[in-house]
Amino acid sequence: MDVASLESGLAFYQGLFGFEEVARPFPTMAILDAGTTSISVHEKAEGSQSSETSSDTRRYARHWTPVHLDFHVDALTPFVDQVTAAGGVVERLFLTEGPRPVAFCADPFGNGFCIIAQRR
Repeated sequence: MDVASLESGLAFYQGLFGFEEVARPFPTMAILDAGTTSISVHEKAEGSQSSETSSDTRRYARHWTPVHLDFHVDALTPFVDQVTAAGGVVERLFLTEGPRPVAFCADPFGNGFCIIAQRR
């Protein structure tokens, strides 16, 4: 997951989701683990080329991607408060629609993720 600042990315994902840093293969990249899930957080400059085969550049405003993370939590409401306190954005809440409450969110770097409650 690309972030504008590695330290800010670590603070967000470690503080909010309890990930622990287990490796730092490069000074600008950390591998985080939360038991059954590992993610890589990699600092990349805004405006840098995203791929040698694309003219698209990195931007850290909210952006759409077909891939995002879903985090399952016991209760939605207290957790969405923590998302905003950590600098993330809660974009949409589904409290009564569907089988479980869900929040569509974004981290401070524009990466989307969902919070899914285990129960109502």
